[in-house]
Amino acid sequence: MAVNAGTYIRLAIGLVLLFLVTAGALRAGRVQLGWAPLRALLRGGIQLALVGLALRGVLSAPPTVAVALALMMATATRTATTRLRGLDRPGKAVVIACVTGAGVALLVIFLVGMLPFQARYVVALGGIVIGNTMTGATLAGRHLLSGLRSRREEVEGWLALGATPRQAVSRIARDAAGEAMVPVLDQTRTTGLVTLPGAFIGALLGGANPEDAARFQIVVLAAIICAEAIVAVIMVTLLGAPERIPAEPESQPAH
Repeated sequence: MAVNAGTYIRLAIGLVLLFLVTAGALRAGRVQLGWAPLRALLRGGIQLALVGLALRGVLSAPPTVAVALALMMATATRTATTRLRGLDRPGKAVVIACVTGAGVALLVIFLVGMLPFQARYVVALGGIVIGNTMTGATLAGRHLLSGLRSRREEVEGWLALGATPRQAVSRIARDAAGEAMVPVLDQTRTTGLVTLPGAFIGALLGGANPEDAARFQIVVLAAIICAEAIVAVIMVTLLGAPERIPAEPESQPAH
């Protein structure tokens, strides 16, 4: 479908207006994010344009799919790791959790034949699942970190009674894994009632009938839940026996 110049002009105007509204809302609420929203929008737009060009080559040369997925995974794990700086050496746990979660979910789907094993499906579903493993790893790690800090006395009490570090942190770890699953479970429960997911809308806009679009979306949701469950459990298992309890972050001076 050809896109004329007017479409790009309206896109640019709309993006500027949406950014101005965003900046106005944050300013009214005295939320100090500076230029972060604009930088995120510009970066996202540039990345999407580059990915769109790259995927043309990927979809026409299936062997490059593995390279595309590896790049997605590397970016996802690096991003999640940077969000967990309060934990000791979280990088290894993030990589193991995300690779395992995404790998198992995708393996089940394509082995069973829920979707055709074709480059376009592997890239589309792989990108969605990998992105959500990043979110799951970040949430599980941050909830674990928060729990360790806020329940320090509980952990120290168990250690004083002779518990191992893993035993002392087990309740906090289970709570962290459960909390990490809340967003994806809420998203799944409200699908079709509160939100129409991007995969469903994308399939419809691509010409699929509503039944096929719904079938693809339920596969996506099941894959995300499966992957995030694996990620959450692995994260709290690998990081749930810390040698030391993370210290509270230093408070910033008032301005």
